[in-house]
Amino acid sequence: MPHTLNALAGGRTNEWRATLMARETASLSVEDRVRVDEAMVPVYARGGVGDRQLVAEARAHAQRLDPAAAVKRARRAESERRVTVRPAPDSMAVLSCLLPAAQAIAAYKALTAAADSARAEGTDELAGRTRDQFMADTVVERLTGQCNAKDVRIEANVVITDASLLGGSADPAVLAGYGMIPAQVGRELIGNATAEGRAALRRLYTKPGAGALVAMESRSRAFPDGLKQFIATRDVTCLNPWCDAPIRQFDHVIPAARGGPTTVENGQGLCEHCNQAKEAPGWHETTTPATRHTVTVTTPTGHRYTSTAPPLPGNREIVGHRVEFPGGEYVFHTAA
Repeated sequence: MPHTLNALAGGRTNEWRATLMARETASLSVEDRVRVDEAMVPVYARGGVGDRQLVAEARAHAQRLDPAAAVKRARRAESERRVTVRPAPDSMAVLSCLLPAAQAIAAYKALTAAADSARAEGTDELAGRTRDQFMADTVVERLTGQCNAKDVRIEANVVITDASLLGGSADPAVLAGYGMIPAQVGRELIGNATAEGRAALRRLYTKPGAGALVAMESRSRAFPDGLKQFIATRDVTCLNPWCDAPIRQFDHVIPAARGGPTTVENGQGLCEHCNQAKEAPGWHETTTPATRHTVTVTTPTGHRYTSTAPPLPGNREIVGHRVEFPGGEYVFHTAA
């Protein structure tokens, strides 16, 4: 794409816009890429072209040159529709839906229509809220079936120390599936739910100074719901080293087929990908005696990695991760 390169060198485009051009033509043949590159010369020469317009013109040229490929990509992309949630600053989170364009536009129009209708009718529903706030609340109410967005009726686990809950301590709480939240926010969540009869307090004791939950076990091979909840509270995210994906599955560190018991110590929370990967030939896992639950993973190459469950609120220490490899090891520490 020499014309895009020349535009970049001459300051008529930037690195991000060049990346967009490469992305929009990635599936084309070399010959068709050259044709799109030539067709974009007048666009580079024109001033005031935004990123969206640049992408739209490049996409139009690409689809005209290879319409079959465009349709194939669209069908594949539709099969990858999904919903994700990720933490945002200040005790907020981003709930994202990757949808076919027509469905996403229809959903957004429904939300804007509800907000505009409430504003036009002057109902109390919109009182004290901006249009964006009303739309965000409407998403929660329609997805959960609640009458009020703040009336969280589904299970939301908040882990908090007794000192923070009852004594005004500033030690942060943990919202399961999200992470750390300010102690005051945790107190408000629990206080509001308790006042409306929607909260139940469950006492979980930890080892002093370590933040490790006490043991719990089951005689069944499959992890029962109570034990799953315990492990999810302890591990927070996938326990595989360097994987922060949400926990989707619960499995034995030492497989049940090899005599591994269904216990807290031999259980771990993993994402689906990591749980399947550890079943491949050459992978081995063991629990390592430690203050908090620790798993050592040995790969088919002989490398060994350790991962430790994060400390619960009210405990501070240095967490060490060790990577062992044939001929040596590497240790790094992070402040917890």
